[in-house]
Amino acid sequence: MPVEFIGFITNNNASETIVRAGPVLDPPYIETVAKAHELAGFDRALLAFHSTTPDALQVAQHVLTITKQLKVMIAQRPGFTAPTLLARQLATLDQFYGGRVSLHVITGGNAIELRQDGNTLDDKDERYARTSEFLDVVRLEWTSEKPFNYSGKYYNVENGFSQVKPLQRGGIYTFVGGGSDAAVEVAGKHADTFALWGESYAQVRDVTARVRAAAARHGRPTPRFSLSVRPILADTEEKAWKKAEHILERATALQDQTGYRRPNHATDGAKRLLALADQGTRIDKRLWTEIAKLTGANSNTTALVGTPEQVAEVFGDYYDLGVSHFLIRGFDPLVDAIDYGRALIPLTRKLIEARDQQRGIAAE
Repeated sequence: MPVEFIGFITNNNASETIVRAGPVLDPPYIETVAKAHELAGFDRALLAFHSTTPDALQVAQHVLTITKQLKVMIAQRPGFTAPTLLARQLATLDQFYGGRVSLHVITGGNAIELRQDGNTLDDKDERYARTSEFLDVVRLEWTSEKPFNYSGKYYNVENGFSQVKPLQRGGIYTFVGGGSDAAVEVAGKHADTFALWGESYAQVRDVTARVRAAAARHGRPTPRFSLSVRPILADTEEKAWKKAEHILERATALQDQTGYRRPNHATDGAKRLLALADQGTRIDKRLWTEIAKLTGANSNTTALVGTPEQVAEVFGDYYDLGVSHFLIRGFDPLVDAIDYGRALIPLTRKLIEARDQQRGIAAE
């Protein structure tokens, strides 16, 4: 199966090791990073969602306008925009921009932060039940050729219908993330790709098996799988580990200024990464957990450390476990995106293509 690389376009130049100096919404920076991703060979880029940050839907539209081939992965939280409206918004963008839109559904694990957007459901399982209904309605809006009715606990629609349909046949490609059993169940019913953080081989085996079982319960084919990780590269392994240590030192020194401190609440996904960090700083071949431990793992904070060839080899291992999408971002977002395009991305594509040819698997 074909491998896909997903990047990450931030609203400004900031990370665990970079203190933001410019505006919260920095259009020239966004444009530069977007074009860098396209030139580096990324297939698509994530636009993240948070209750206090610029609107990902509008930032994504700007990215689509200034690129030609790069797809966007727009993060959205169910419960804050009507599913009928969001479906039409995304379908409209998909028509304007040649089918380059995808949706990343994040239900949200931190009830305190969710209240900043007016959320009233503190129970996480209940939020995932709302997400499932939300995606039911979105899919009907995208695919129904006549007005439909929907009656649920959280959404009720009478004579719903969208005149505009996505350019993508069958609806817009949908990613679902989350670490809980409820998240896995929603993914089994709705996801085209299930998004994991940078977990160990054993954890990936566990989660993918659970998602496969959930998909089977809903009579659906198994979704594809995405892994999110932070490659730290150098031309020798020794230099790469030294670079990782420097990143840790800088991230530790700048915590008060960057805000990347342990939150009071850990999501299920974060708990999995922290449990991994408790096992050691280096897991499997070269999965590094120190930044996850430092920051509380409230985002994708595990890293793969080594030369481009070594990290590509590990991507090959994950591919053998069923992962076909790799969401990669660096600690110096623009510089690292360019660097990944020089060797890591083409090396990984070449390695996986060779493996598929050996197994007689034709590219889709």
